[in-house]
Amino acid sequence: MSYTRTVLPLLASIFLALPAAQAQEHPSVSSIVEAWIASPHGDRTSESFVHWNTEGAVPEDCATCHSGPGLMDFLGADGTMAGKVDGPAPIGSPIDCVACHSQAATDLEQITFPSGEMITETSSSAICMVCHQGRESGDSVNAAIAGGEDDTINGDLGFLNVHYRAAAATLMGGSVRGGYQYDGKTYADRFAHVPDFNTCTTCHDPHTTKVVAIDQCVACHKGAETVAAIRITPADIDGDGDAKEGISAEISTLHEKLGEAILLYAADVSGAPVVYDSHAYPYFFNDLNGDGASSPDEAIFPNRYQSWTPRLLRAAYNYQFLAKDPGAYAHNPRYAIQLAYDSLEDLSSKAPVDMTGMVRP
Repeated sequence: MSYTRTVLPLLASIFLALPAAQAQEHPSVSSIVEAWIASPHGDRTSESFVHWNTEGAVPEDCATCHSGPGLMDFLGADGTMAGKVDGPAPIGSPIDCVACHSQAATDLEQITFPSGEMITETSSSAICMVCHQGRESGDSVNAAIAGGEDDTINGDLGFLNVHYRAAAATLMGGSVRGGYQYDGKTYADRFAHVPDFNTCTTCHDPHTTKVVAIDQCVACHKGAETVAAIRITPADIDGDGDAKEGISAEISTLHEKLGEAILLYAADVSGAPVVYDSHAYPYFFNDLNGDGASSPDEAIFPNRYQSWTPRLLRAAYNYQFLAKDPGAYAHNPRYAIQLAYDSLEDLSSKAPVDMTGMVRP
């Protein structure tokens, strides 16, 4: 049965239950369904939902966010205990309407992050935070490197991947320790937007997931024509002499410099050149020809990087944390900058990293 034929009756029942005046304020049922089908949450052909097709089921560890029934199981909307998935979930089942519009999703207020920190979220953002929080934290990194010398290779270490689009971890900042937070440093907590734009769905369309608040953003942030061009600090964060570029550009430069610093450290200190590939797991590989660029014969699992030191793993984790949240400049720019700056500073103690002019907020 098609999703349109399955979902339309559900949405129709939702809208028929609304008062007439309220129902008129909403888009048509068909337009909502079309928007959802075209969105990442409804794309049944994406890797997010077809990865387990050959296995015939989505395993419990992945089902919460990679299967509509799995999410309902986690929420307890299927009558089971909330907070865990009881068994493998069916394939071919993206995050559908009933998963996010169930009573269990509406009532959700307590979110536990990978660090173990629990936050209270009474807005509609709570259901978004279930999946957009990542799978690892700075605590995971500390547990992995415990007892190791900062610059000594540990063959038992492997790369820890925060996972895809961990926007909630960025948003909540230091309070949930989604990024690796260095000892002796302070980190920004939740980034508070103005009240009218302080939830996920006031900036993102809940069905397409696209940013829809652009006009309102640039109306307040005079001089910025796009969201990425907004900045609220006069400081030249990345030290490139341009204090008028959007904060997104400042973060991008720091992120680029961090990537370069990781390559320098790996070659000079670990003695094993590394290369990064954003499209291949586990993302960091041996740079066999030493050219600093990933090639198809390098970006394969058997060639995964295995010369990790604790210092290198910390920086690489933060590099990936920022890479997997391209909206960090809007979700929590101060936290993103702090993670990149501190990682650069840590690497610079052992590798020739130039941080001239850079500023930590």
